[in-house]
Amino acid sequence: MKSLIEIRNLNIAYGGPSGWTNVVQDVSFEIGRGEAFGLVGESGCGKSTVAYRLLGYGTINSLVQTGEVLFDGTDLLKLDAGALARLRGNRIAFVPQNPTTSLSPGMRVGSQIREMIATHRALPEGMTMERRIVELFALVGLPDVSRRYPHELSGGQQQRVTIAMAVACNPDLLVLDEPTTGLDVTTQRQIIQLLRDLRTRIGMAMLYVTHDLALLAQIADRVGVMYAGQLIEVAPCDRLLQTPAHPYSRGLIGSIPTIDGTDRQALGLRGVLRRDQMAGGCKFAPRCDFATAACRTMPQLLEPIGVARFIACMRWREAAAPQTAASAVRSGIKGALKSDRLLAVTGLNLSYGDPGILDRLVGRTSPSVVREIDLELRAGEVVALVGESGSGKSTIARAISGRLPPRAGVISLDGNLLTSTLKNRSVEQLRQIQYIFQNPDASLNPRRPIRAILQRPLKHFGIGSDGQTLEGVLESVGLHAGYLDRFPEQLSGGERQRIAIARALLVRPKILICDEILSALDVSVQARIVELLRSLKEKHAVAMLFISHDLAVVQQLADRVTVLYRGELMQLGDTATLLENPLHPYTEMLLEAAPALKKDSYVSRPPTVPTSKGAPGIGCPLAGRCPRQVGSICADMPPPVQKTGTGYIRCHIPVSKLPTRVVQSEQKQLA
Repeated sequence: MKSLIEIRNLNIAYGGPSGWTNVVQDVSFEIGRGEAFGLVGESGCGKSTVAYRLLGYGTINSLVQTGEVLFDGTDLLKLDAGALARLRGNRIAFVPQNPTTSLSPGMRVGSQIREMIATHRALPEGMTMERRIVELFALVGLPDVSRRYPHELSGGQQQRVTIAMAVACNPDLLVLDEPTTGLDVTTQRQIIQLLRDLRTRIGMAMLYVTHDLALLAQIADRVGVMYAGQLIEVAPCDRLLQTPAHPYSRGLIGSIPTIDGTDRQALGLRGVLRRDQMAGGCKFAPRCDFATAACRTMPQLLEPIGVARFIACMRWREAAAPQTAASAVRSGIKGALKSDRLLAVTGLNLSYGDPGILDRLVGRTSPSVVREIDLELRAGEVVALVGESGSGKSTIARAISGRLPPRAGVISLDGNLLTSTLKNRSVEQLRQIQYIFQNPDASLNPRRPIRAILQRPLKHFGIGSDGQTLEGVLESVGLHAGYLDRFPEQLSGGERQRIAIARALLVRPKILICDEILSALDVSVQARIVELLRSLKEKHAVAMLFISHDLAVVQQLADRVTVLYRGELMQLGDTATLLENPLHPYTEMLLEAAPALKKDSYVSRPPTVPTSKGAPGIGCPLAGRCPRQVGSICADMPPPVQKTGTGYIRCHIPVSKLPTRVVQSEQKQLA
């Protein structure tokens, strides 16, 4: 296979007048035409830094010390700004990790795609611009949202818009930097299926940067594993995931949670990446169980160990020997719960937008995006909200936190009615409910160092602190005191998210609203954060509303699961029972979409418009998509509530006639 892009001996440093620190060292790999190459590793390992250089991007405080980035024979590092601008978006496109900061908030999303196509004169012959834009939206599973602004779309919908924009010009190379971290499992699968189809149709090559190895297994041909700025293993994807050779690769894969709840941490990684503690030889030596004195002094270089396989480790044979892990299955309920009802939500209806004068005169209002939600949270309990992007999970969280006034319904805390807006809540109520946002870029002040960011809530709530308090909370989320004097832009996406989590924990809240807080974190840090949250729950009775699309993490942490679809509650039950025997067709669809650590034959069912003839909320919202739909009754009549052993479902099919099964048997065999 002829190479489309080659990276040769790339060395990159960050710094300035006071000195430079090498962050990418002697990285070399190539990607063939039509090939998908995955780049994985923990947060801060340099994978995004390498990816950005494939587009000629670099921050003002970065320096390419040596190396070449050859695209179709041309060194991108030597091109001027004009030549790079002609390539970007046209022959090399980019899908960022965070769509919120990559989409212009003042432009409708259709206009942003129009601008991309017009700039590169990439409109297919005989096709109108409007038709092409609608075609691109359909390609990524969206209706025509041309007239909407980014803030009117969910995070997952925003990401699909950025992908539509990236493929608008049919590029030769697509660089993807954690493109599915904010997406639910079914949307992730739809995007992966889309990318596979694009590869087949136009021969597009891909560099896929991610920490989600299970998802990577569905698309990548080869994978490069990075640690502390170096490539330490390169191998075909299936062989790497089944028989990792490097001790770090083994630990990384061993840290991945599975949907069956098996605890695999005995084979996981210990410690965290500390560049200030790295040895002069192998950089992984301080965390490696197989390291010797020679490992700490002798640099390790990539060496071939088989066909298309390379490793930088002198003791890989010892590390590759079978290891025994203590295998324990965690149940959905983690310890006894207090019976006190801490939070109660009753009859919650939510909508966005305020009707104009004409709408009020004719009695017309904007439709509800969340309808008739009843929910309660006890002290020390974790309730997970799961469902696809746009199902209303974050909208419910915004209402509970006071950021979105309800159209109808009541919210109470400790038996006291909560006012609908933040400004009318007491300081103590504000302290008791802390919100950790999905996107740390938008929730951390870019002009303040981390120390000031952490000290601000302490001052606001009158909580005393010292240096040890800040250092202690950083240590709990896998960071160290050296981060206190850095600014957010000097941190990776995963490191910024850990700062956001630490800030919320500092004020000792009663309730944590966790909105996809683990989606930007690599698996080893996820494991640390899950243990931290479990400790808060068990030792301090902190309750959590845990929004996530990662059902394996939900299995590890949540006591109960609430399944939402198009703003309606489909199923509620305790975690172990619901995940082992989903009952509701939609819950079953979510579990089927959860990827395993090997390529499978899953085919996504893209969202469709319900076929109900009535107004929103009349029929079942899953009508038109449900694999078990019963004639027209599902579309035209609201589904009844049926009790189950630990909760209830809303479905026209009697519980006794719904299939029972144990899900993810293939994943259980992997452990």
